[in-house]
Amino acid sequence: MNIQEALAYGRFQLTPSSPTPQLDARLLLEYLLNVPHSYLIIHHKQRLTAEQEDGYRQLVARATQAEPIPYIIGHAPFFDFELHVAPGVLIPRPETEQLVELAVAWVKTHHAKTAVDVGTGSGCIAIALARFLPDLQVTAVDISPKACAIAQQNGARLASGRIQFCQSNLLQAITEPVDLIVANLPYVTSSEWQSLADGVKLHEPTLALDGGVDGLDFIRQLLQQAATKLQPGGAIFLEIGWQQGKQAKNAAQTHFPEAEITVLPDFARHDRIVKIIGKREV
Repeated sequence: MNIQEALAYGRFQLTPSSPTPQLDARLLLEYLLNVPHSYLIIHHKQRLTAEQEDGYRQLVARATQAEPIPYIIGHAPFFDFELHVAPGVLIPRPETEQLVELAVAWVKTHHAKTAVDVGTGSGCIAIALARFLPDLQVTAVDISPKACAIAQQNGARLASGRIQFCQSNLLQAITEPVDLIVANLPYVTSSEWQSLADGVKLHEPTLALDGGVDGLDFIRQLLQQAATKLQPGGAIFLEIGWQQGKQAKNAAQTHFPEAEITVLPDFARHDRIVKIIGKREV
């Protein structure tokens, strides 16, 4: 089996279970051979050794059982960098890049100095903020020790010395008010849980997904804590489920009755982000 034939094999095997079989087959072969995409194109007639062929078949078999490709290969893209990921952390999604972009835009126009990423997981949000905003003091918190360890590993490689990592139940470990709070907390509802893809439900951490009956359990807890942890005139950006806009806005209004609260859509025009701008002191 040569590289071209291996890719065809992987694509064929993954087509019934993956929406992106061609990409998945390529990523697995790149990982196995430790080569870039260009190498597969240029050397498409190169034959695999028996050991390589066997290894590739094993990787493909794992993927056909709904094991997410990022967990198999150990990394996932976010903006222009690659994050180490493992089953203890959520795989970053494109929607979260939009959350970061909105937060970055707000910081630049309001000259914020301090930020907290709550439920940091792989560290994707905190690392992006640190890379895009060199003067911002960034803290990243997560209740999971495993997530904290992975986030610290990513932070050391991608934003060395820029982020303070801390194990914390939401904002409990934050002692001083901050200018910006950003969070992608669990927001999957109890009814949605059963309909999740097997790759998500069986392999990604329940702790990072399950948001309770209406998906807003942790968001409500965060908002309650944030009422005393946000600087006057500060901002909160929260990622939410696509059907949670009205409920999430009501929850925000309960704890920030004088704030400017907006529900923003994602690129698919679904409710996805709650933006809360606190009232400034007179």
